[in-house]
Order: sequence, then C-alpha cells, then structure tokens
Amino acid sequence: MELGLITSGAALASVESQLPQLIEDRVGSRIAAKDATLWGPEAESEASIRLGWVSPFEAAEALVPQILALREELLAEGLDRVVLCGMGGSSLAPEVIAANDGVDLVIFDTTDPQAAARIVGTDLERTVVVVSSKSGSTVETDSQRRAFTSAFNAAGIDPATRLVLVTDPGSPMDNPDGVRAVFNADPNVGGRYSALTAFGLVPSGLAGADIQALVEEAGLIADLLATDDEDNLALHLGAAMATVGRDKLLIAGLPGSLPGFADWAEQLIAESTGKLGKGVLPVALGPDAPELREPAADTLPLYIHAELPEELDEEATAIHVSAPLGTSFMLFEYATAVAGRLLGINPFDQPDVEAAKAAARSLLDAPAAGTPDAVDGSVELYGTSARTLSEALRTLTSKLADDGYLAIQAYLDREQDAELLALRDALAAATGRPVTFGWGPRFLHSTGQYHKGGPRQGVFLQLTGDASEDLPIEGRPFSFGGLITAQASGDAAVLTDAEHARPLLRVHLTDRAAGIAALLQAAG
Repeated sequence: MELGLITSGAALASVESQLPQLIEDRVGSRIAAKDATLWGPEAESEASIRLGWVSPFEAAEALVPQILALREELLAEGLDRVVLCGMGGSSLAPEVIAANDGVDLVIFDTTDPQAAARIVGTDLERTVVVVSSKSGSTVETDSQRRAFTSAFNAAGIDPATRLVLVTDPGSPMDNPDGVRAVFNADPNVGGRYSALTAFGLVPSGLAGADIQALVEEAGLIADLLATDDEDNLALHLGAAMATVGRDKLLIAGLPGSLPGFADWAEQLIAESTGKLGKGVLPVALGPDAPELREPAADTLPLYIHAELPEELDEEATAIHVSAPLGTSFMLFEYATAVAGRLLGINPFDQPDVEAAKAAARSLLDAPAAGTPDAVDGSVELYGTSARTLSEALRTLTSKLADDGYLAIQAYLDREQDAELLALRDALAAATGRPVTFGWGPRFLHSTGQYHKGGPRQGVFLQLTGDASEDLPIEGRPFSFGGLITAQASGDAAVLTDAEHARPLLRVHLTDRAAGIAALLQAAG
C-alpha cells in the first residue's frame, strides 16, 4: 500500500488554519521527544507515563525473536490454534494484525455465556491461550483464564503448557508459575496505544502474522512524524479530525484496504477524545453505509484506501488515507494525540470507564431484579412506556437531536448473532443520523468512555438476550451469564443516572433468532 493523505472541503480548511500553529509549536518533534507538557498542566502527570508508544522499536527488536521462537515450539507440539483472551486495546490491535495477514486468531473478548462455552470447548488438544491484561486484574480476562484453566484440567491437559500471559511488569498476572511464558509490555503505554507493543505483537505473532514486517513498516514513518513541517501527515490528520462543527468521524474501510482497522481506530479516538463534554465520535462503517451517501453537516467521512484514487471531489468534505498497517498505527496514534491538543483534552486518560465497572461489581454482589415494562412476542422492553417494539424504537429515536447519534450496544454473541449487524444500517437509514454498533462488554473498554464523558448527544439501544447455555467460572460465585448481565445492567445504570441522564431503551431477547428478526423488521 502507498502512503498518502488527502483532505478536502471543511477538513482541508481546518488543516490550513491550524497547521501553521502546530508547526510553530513544534508539536511533531515534541511528541517524538515525549514532551508531557503538550496537553496542559492537568494532563502532564498522566502524559509523562503514557508516551512510550512513540518509540516502540527497541523493545520490539528484542521481543519479536522471542515470540517467533515460542511459535516454533508450539507448532512442533501441534499447538496451532491460538486464542486471545483480552479486552479493548489488548484484543483490537491483534485482531486487525491477524486479519491483515490472513492468519487465524480466535478473539475471546466477550462474556456472553454461549460464546464463551463455544470458544472454551473447541479443539482444546491443539489450543494455546494468550491472556492479555495491562492491569492484570481485568474481570473479563480473569474469568476467561479461569474457564480455560478448568477446561484444560478437565481434559487432562496441564494448563502450564498452554497459557501465555501478556501484562505490565509487577501486575498481579506478572508471575511465571503455572504458565508457559510471561511477556511484559512497556508500562508507559496505554492500552489503546499498544498495537506495536507486546499486547499487539505476542498474540498475532504466535498466530503466524509477520510481526517483523509490521514493526519495520511502522519504523518507516517514525522520522516523518517527528518533523515540524508541512510534510508531517499526523499534523494534517490531527487537524482534520478536530474540524470545528464536524465531531462525528465516519471511518470507512474500502475494499482491499485494512480489514478491521476502523474498529481499532474507533477505540483509539473515542477513548482518547471523549471527555469533559468534548470529543470526536468515531463511527466504524462499511463502504456503503447510509451515513456516507449524503453526509450530515456535523459529520466528517474518513476513507481508508488501498491506494489513493487519482480523482476526488475537492468540494466534498472528507479525509482520504492510504498507508500500510504498521504505518497506519503510528500515524493515527500521533494524529489522535495532536487532535487531543487541539480539543483541549488529555488524550491518555479514561476518567469515565471505571463507573460502569464499579456498577457491574456492585450488581455481581447483589443482582438487580427487574420486570419488563412490556412484552412483545420474543422481546421484553425496559425503560419505555411503549407497548410494542416498533413503538419503543420510534420513541427512542424521536429523542435524537439534530446533532445526535444512536449507539447500539449488543450484549450478545458476535459470531452466532452476527446478522444483528444489519440493524445498524437500518436505523441509520431510518433516522438520518450516525449510528454506532458495539458488542458488549468489549465496547465498555472503548466507546464506553465517549458515551459518558463526551458531548451529551447520544441515545442508547441496549440489547441483551437469553443464552442457550451458561458457563461457570471456577472460584467465582458468578457465571458468565451472571457477569454479562451485571455488566449490561451496570452500564445502563450509569448512563441513566442523574449525572449522565442519557435516554436508553433495553430490549431483551427471550429467543435470540426471533428477537433479531423482530428488531430488523421494526427498524425497517
């Protein structure tokens, strides 16, 4: 893929107005020098321990041979199915890397009980499990590790031969006892900026991705991003992302470009910028999404190309990017940091993420009981006075303001319930507003920050469902079914509390297949 970036319309005007000041302030070279003062005094303490991502190359040079050597050992033992237990930045980057290299990596980033049972119960005899958690205490990854440990023991397999850990030094997971290997990541890199650290490289490398080439691609742009001149593409992209009045970034990967990259960029941008009532809402889309046909006045299309087209509509407001994956990681990380400076926020903290976690923990201790406000066939409705699903959806979407967005939060099975993805386009077409789609609970580690800390523009459709089976979690008083229920209820409680007061409709599917069909019909 070639390297290039083109802006047009309002995005180009934003670049032209802001680029001179970015160059004068030496923003490119100061990021490269890890200058923590760039984002103001309130952000300085956090930024001072979160800029390791600008120079991942020395650590990667030492890490890559270790990963490749372990992969050869595992293959020699017949272990060719790699499962990654991780959330947010620990799973999104490896998923993109594996998809772009066309290698198989099983992503376990859910607490849906039927998905968990399927992943844990498949091909154990050839499975190695990578457990990734920066803090070492993430409840989802701890539960997933416990489930695999129990399954290995039940199958007569020593878990110590199958578990590989990725974590920060000194975390509760930083312990070689009872595992195959422990890889430490740079503690001075936040999760969403960790694509080129152990969190991105270990699972994808063990799955067979060419991680050496990936790191080399990233290195090719490092010097360019550290410059203070008009050639620095990150300054262009960051200034375009911060276009005034265009706070909905429509990210569309075009055919032949980087599969899954929009989902990775969605987490990076949403969690970095959505705070203090400000932010850029990234909306991961397909190339034919309704929002792109006639973009609303507050949206900014960003197209990911395999190669930049020779002719573009110079009047239309848009961003066009083409770059290899390793280069794209670095470019978007720099640009997000630049946009954070222009927006006046700290791009390295996530102050509103903990609220939903705390609410979920409290509900695990004392599960909340509730009765539906209405039942319509295979769905139960909560948080509405409507009597039917169609009426409830109309009531919810009627609360969308001219600058609003709808967030679909599906606490369901990403593989078996995948037809639900069509609901996003259907509601976008029906409302004329941007619609995001997040699988729960993984979105809690990404766009969940924006939902609570960003502009008060969102209305929320939460989808939950009965599961065909549950899976216990050894050593815990709750199962996967209990955990995902608590996570959904906890997030809903925070979104609708007095502080946030976001409109939310919960639709519970008592029969998943029938419920999804009913949703698609009602949305159409």
